[in-house]
Amino acid sequence: MHPLNRIGILTAGGDCPGLNAVIRSVAKEAIIQGLGVVGIEDGFLGLIENRCRPLSRRDVSGILASGGTILGSSNRSNPARFAVGKNPDGSPVFADVSDRCLAAIREHRLDAIVVVGGDGSMTVAQQLWERGIRDGTDLHFVGVPKTIDNDLHGTDITFGFATAVSIATEALDRVHTTAASHQRVMVVEVMGRNAGWIALHAGVASGSDIILIPEIPFSIDSVCKAIEDRGRMGAKFSVIAVSEGARPAGGERFVARVDPTSPDPIRLGGIGKHLSEQIESRTGHESRYVVLGHVQRGGTPVAADRVLATQFGHHAIRLLLNGKRHRLVALQNGRLTDIPMSECANRQRLVDTADPLIAAARGVGTMFGDE
Repeated sequence: MHPLNRIGILTAGGDCPGLNAVIRSVAKEAIIQGLGVVGIEDGFLGLIENRCRPLSRRDVSGILASGGTILGSSNRSNPARFAVGKNPDGSPVFADVSDRCLAAIREHRLDAIVVVGGDGSMTVAQQLWERGIRDGTDLHFVGVPKTIDNDLHGTDITFGFATAVSIATEALDRVHTTAASHQRVMVVEVMGRNAGWIALHAGVASGSDIILIPEIPFSIDSVCKAIEDRGRMGAKFSVIAVSEGARPAGGERFVARVDPTSPDPIRLGGIGKHLSEQIESRTGHESRYVVLGHVQRGGTPVAADRVLATQFGHHAIRLLLNGKRHRLVALQNGRLTDIPMSECANRQRLVDTADPLIAAARGVGTMFGDE
């Protein structure tokens, strides 16, 4: 087994509450164990552009409760398909710049890299490892699952999710009072991409009347009927939690824009506005919509995310010290474990329509637009 002397750490993809807690956990324990630690700036972009710096205990002290990431991040820096210029028509020109990453890895004498990211980041790490094998670069990766969407395959939860749910729940609580005051229908659009975890949990926690998630295509007729039924029972307002990836039955997701330079080019958005307009025109009930957007990804992580991030960071270092490579830290059935990194690459964990939380929500009268 190749000796472990010096490790790198990078935070890739979108920002997420708890990233600094992982950096702190990984760096402090590695330093205590006698390892050198290198921070790679702005995710894989830092390898492409060779922007790496040593991390000391001082660098990672006092950051546990800080939002964002002291290393920076990027969600458009896949070395295998990196935008290096533009064609005459303005479309991007892509190139494989993996060799730049491997050169930086060799220059900084990295034996392993802890990749903190989601499914796209793990896919990039897998590709870079395979390229390294072909080029003779002895490098190993360990993944730490990060995403507010909670959609990474192989782990029951990712850090950042609890904070995002807390923020979304508070927002839903707040619009509840204004909905009641003005007798309106309030639609709150939350993040989640193709998975409805945030909408489901925040919707249940806030007592939302209707929850719409990607895994359960909805009927606008059913949504409007639920609102009118509530009115006949004396409820003069309604609150709807909708995931950005929700779509009508037989229809498509609402796409706000497409970024061709990004590994994940689709930017979802617009479902909240569409629902609000449809509800008002069909029912006559005054309706407003709120898009929480990046508010859910910023700020101080809640205690649960700080604890989980610290545990994940510790487990990542233990894996490396015990000679395990190309593993993803995971939480399954309440216990820390690890799985092959390849198992989560390009895979998403979606809400099971038989999830007990959906049954519990239906049991108290919450509608999902499919009734």
